[in-house]
Amino acid sequence: MLANFNFRIIFEYLPLFLTGLKYTFIIAIVSLALALIVGIIACACRISGIKVLKYPAIAYIEIIRSTPLLVQIYFFYFGLPTLGITVPEIQTGIFALMLNSGAYIAEIIRAGINSVDAGQIEAGHASGLNYIQRMRFIILPQALGVTIPPLLGQAIVLVKDTALLSLISVMELTRSGQTMTSERFMPSEAFLTVAFFYMVIYFCLKPLADWSQKKLIFREAY
Repeated sequence: MLANFNFRIIFEYLPLFLTGLKYTFIIAIVSLALALIVGIIACACRISGIKVLKYPAIAYIEIIRSTPLLVQIYFFYFGLPTLGITVPEIQTGIFALMLNSGAYIAEIIRAGINSVDAGQIEAGHASGLNYIQRMRFIILPQALGVTIPPLLGQAIVLVKDTALLSLISVMELTRSGQTMTSERFMPSEAFLTVAFFYMVIYFCLKPLADWSQKKLIFREAY
């Protein structure tokens, strides 16, 4: 296979792939930052005792988690213009990724909070700590170690999910491979190069997840 592999064409299209890589990073970082905000808000609403906040948050999380991301992207891409809302492709993709990852992040944070032993929370309450103090000194320090590794895992998933935006003509890594294939009809060279760049991103983020699991996880004092 490598005997027929045309490396010259890959180097010729390298600027295109680097442009796609740049936009993949931009889309992923912006989407993840917005998804963290959405996830924190959705989690806070879901665990609250206020019904007008709790049930809409549950509905949002369950609807997003029960439908494919591609369907959500198409819904916003084709659905918003029918409502008279015209949004550029890249903003539509970021919006879809934000809502999708936000739902999963909300559940990750909720699981981290629920993992804290109820006895410690009751002890903090008995010690006279108010809700904010219990969250700051008891719940969040322990939840942090539990949630950081899966949050970084979700970030890796989000980076790979940006490939779906190629279907709405967003110029990212996968779209770069599609462009090269349509111009030179070399799918092996194009998509193996795309896969290589995604692997580079993955192996850059994975050590960060492993480090966080070792350094940030809560340890009890003996």
